[in-house]
Amino acid sequence: MFKKILIANRGEIACRVIKTARKMGIKTVAIYSDADRQALHVQMADEAVHIGPAPANQSYIVIDKVMEAIRQTGAEAVHPGYGFLSENSKFAEALAAAGVAFIGPPVGAIEKMGDKITSKKIAAEAGVSTVPGYMGLIADADEAVKISGEIGYPVMIKASAGGGGKGMRIAWKEDEVREGFESSKNEAASSFGDDRIFIEKFVTQPRHIEIQVLADSHGNTIYLGERECSIQRRNQKVIEEAPSPFLDAATRKAMGEQACALAAAVGYTSAGTVEFIVDGDRNFYFLEMNTRLQVEHPVTELITGVDLVEQMIRVAYGEVLSIKQADVKLNGWAMESRLYAEDPYRGFLPSIGRLTRYRPPAEVVAAGHVVRNDTGVYEGGEISMYYDPMIAKLCTWGPTRADSIEAMRNALDGFEVEGIGHNLPFLSAVMDHPKFVSGNITTAFIAEEFPDGFNGVALPDDVLRRIAAATAAMHRVGEIRRARVSGRMGNHERKVGSDWVVSLQGHSYPVTIKADQSGSTVCFEDGSDLRVTSDWTPGDQLAVLQVGDESLVLKVGKISGGFRIRSRGADLKVHVRTPRQAELAGLMIEKTPPDTSKLLLCPMPGLIVKINVAVGDEVQDGQSLCTVEAMKMENILRAERKGVVAKINAAPGDSLSVDAVIMEFE
Repeated sequence: MFKKILIANRGEIACRVIKTARKMGIKTVAIYSDADRQALHVQMADEAVHIGPAPANQSYIVIDKVMEAIRQTGAEAVHPGYGFLSENSKFAEALAAAGVAFIGPPVGAIEKMGDKITSKKIAAEAGVSTVPGYMGLIADADEAVKISGEIGYPVMIKASAGGGGKGMRIAWKEDEVREGFESSKNEAASSFGDDRIFIEKFVTQPRHIEIQVLADSHGNTIYLGERECSIQRRNQKVIEEAPSPFLDAATRKAMGEQACALAAAVGYTSAGTVEFIVDGDRNFYFLEMNTRLQVEHPVTELITGVDLVEQMIRVAYGEVLSIKQADVKLNGWAMESRLYAEDPYRGFLPSIGRLTRYRPPAEVVAAGHVVRNDTGVYEGGEISMYYDPMIAKLCTWGPTRADSIEAMRNALDGFEVEGIGHNLPFLSAVMDHPKFVSGNITTAFIAEEFPDGFNGVALPDDVLRRIAAATAAMHRVGEIRRARVSGRMGNHERKVGSDWVVSLQGHSYPVTIKADQSGSTVCFEDGSDLRVTSDWTPGDQLAVLQVGDESLVLKVGKISGGFRIRSRGADLKVHVRTPRQAELAGLMIEKTPPDTSKLLLCPMPGLIVKINVAVGDEVQDGQSLCTVEAMKMENILRAERKGVVAKINAAPGDSLSVDAVIMEFE
């Protein structure tokens, strides 16, 4: 077996590979840029080599620099992770020339399948059903418009060397083709060093289902079930699960056999994924083959018990697969939620900064319950603007889909992240959404169910009552502590009142608390009551309580007169007041936010790529004003209404912070 491997990647996937290598007794080498000097993967590896400045195109995807790190450390093999150089045939060739094993497929398979244009041609020649599209190279935006008209709108504009949602746009009309073509080319060049673009028909109401394949160099190819990846935003997967709630056994078998046949046709070895679009009648169409490990591979590992990274390493070493197709059994159900550094309340725009608090739920491996968190960050670490915004993958397993969803709900409730914007509230909202719970989902789920973006969750009355009871009991504990600290003598419990009014989400609940040594009974006006027990103490930022017959997990922050409570996707200001305080609070005038309607504010920390207007220009509703790049994605900012540009405060190349004023209007 290899004695030392280099991981040509960063973040959570580098950490993931290191864990398996360590289990196998293999030494590891990390590479890192200026921005990653203190990164977790650098700390975990046995050795680490600096390879350049923060931008990936000056460090992680510079083949010569990675090859030099290999020479310096004497690594015998390289695992590329995903993204960066993982599907770069020139990198695989350079490794082969240096006598270093590539923990991935052969160069020929990468060239044939890693390139989306070539892979579709091969699939069509092999008789595989593919989505209609134009597979040739497209010279410019005019040609893109002509081709789109011939295919028929809507169309998908995609980077040939793309992946992870980079360089992808949906266009419903000519203007969007022109705009999307240029942005896709720019993103593709920045992320992959390859700006080739192709166009295909965008199939509405599809499911995105992929097959995991595994092949060795001795002619053995197997499939390890499927993954449902339909919960996507901007073509970026957000939640994945295995198996799919939609497939039946016959369709699974047909898709698996077709995926294996395609892999065998190109001499594929290692782990790979064949992606399909599946319609409502379970007809499936080949999309592409990813010649690498997928981000969502943990859900397959959880339902099959197969360590895919270990299998990749063993295949690269020349071993025969120890698993036959008959050995593959799908056990239970697994979910993966991708934790992104993005603010769901600001249109999911990227967020950067320091993780002032990062406390994932405890990882658990039990007979009926698994919690797994693949991450590449730690508390106090920095989230950089230079790389992908995903910072962790939270995974759960249960015997049934309902069990796995419930485990994910509880794990998300217990995941503490502070210092940056993040999508934990949105992930919780999806887990409770009736359509997701039913399994009735398509790739249009987020666009259809959250058409105006995510503005938080309105919790039902029964949940609000439970939170009201919990926070009333918590407030009482805090009041008792304050009475003690103040030095008041006598029976401090008598100095803390029993009647309170809890206000949250536009509701007010007058309650009476009856406390004893083991907890509190919170009585409501209608005569009902809830028993609350917990070991929470003031200052704890996570409260685990038993409220009535159910457990309740709350993230707790302090505000004047109450708590900031986050649970199940809701972010609540909870005020606990005496009846007189509540009466007076009802008379207070609400503070209105400042008027920013005549300003274009930078919605995220990023780099100004282009300014499309000049001072004095009259702009129309929806007109493109400028382009901001953050975390390798281009974001076009548009006018919200008709107006005249009065002042422009930024220029291409400027780095701006969130809410910086880009331009002003008359």
